[in-house]
Amino acid sequence: MAVRINSFRDIASRYDVVLCDVWGVLHNGIEAFKGACEALTEARAKGLTVVLITNSPRPHPGVIVQIRGLGVPDTAYDRIVTSGDVTRALISAGPKKIYFIGAEKDFPLLEGLGVNMVSSEEAEIIVCAGFFDDETETADDYRATLSAMAKRKVPFICANPDLVVERGHKLIPCAGAIAKVYEELGGETRISGKPYVPMYRASLSEAKLLRGGLDLTRVIAVGDGMPTDVKGAQDFGLDVLYISAGIHAAEYMAAEKTDEAKLTAFLKSEGATPKWWMPRLA
Repeated sequence: MAVRINSFRDIASRYDVVLCDVWGVLHNGIEAFKGACEALTEARAKGLTVVLITNSPRPHPGVIVQIRGLGVPDTAYDRIVTSGDVTRALISAGPKKIYFIGAEKDFPLLEGLGVNMVSSEEAEIIVCAGFFDDETETADDYRATLSAMAKRKVPFICANPDLVVERGHKLIPCAGAIAKVYEELGGETRISGKPYVPMYRASLSEAKLLRGGLDLTRVIAVGDGMPTDVKGAQDFGLDVLYISAGIHAAEYMAAEKTDEAKLTAFLKSEGATPKWWMPRLA
């Protein structure tokens, strides 16, 4: 059973590096979580290196601007590595005629890569950063278009493996939900964000550059997403601090109180073995 902690201070001395999820841990898409920002700022003041590791499809400069606007201070982290950063290498290596699924805000993912956005009928590859409208659409709205492309064996690059994220008190679907439909249709997907190895290698490379060395036993990953944050870090061999009041809270929380028996059962059902847990990073 994961150990309940009340403050990140309880375990900070055990670690040198924190790989911290962003959406769901540092903010909810509308505002920053003050306690989480303070915890990471204090950890850095004590000598820990904090690398934010996010499945955002945006390259990291755009995420820096975004989280500043939500109230996350620069003092809370040393570096940011995004799924968009790592995905750009996949896009660059692929065909140049792409069918792009995503909002206009996601266009920086493609800048400087020499790609052409074309119709689904002309495309040689799909690049998905998210939904055209994540407030009104579901992944099934894309099924007809994706079915025709899967039959043509068009590869699918997913820039954000998350299935959902919090936006305020709502859960909003992400690109990973569309990728899941494409896989169900027999299509080939190429994904590099969490829980996949390239994301962790890139993040740890940043930490190593800052520290001059790295001991994986002194690295902790912090996240709220079971299939991405927790699974990815576990598979990479890292300790995990699970933030339980995130996207899975409905499984074991009511009126902001955690039923620890239900939490234990949930973690077991997911094959999750975080070392620590707390409702919100603080």
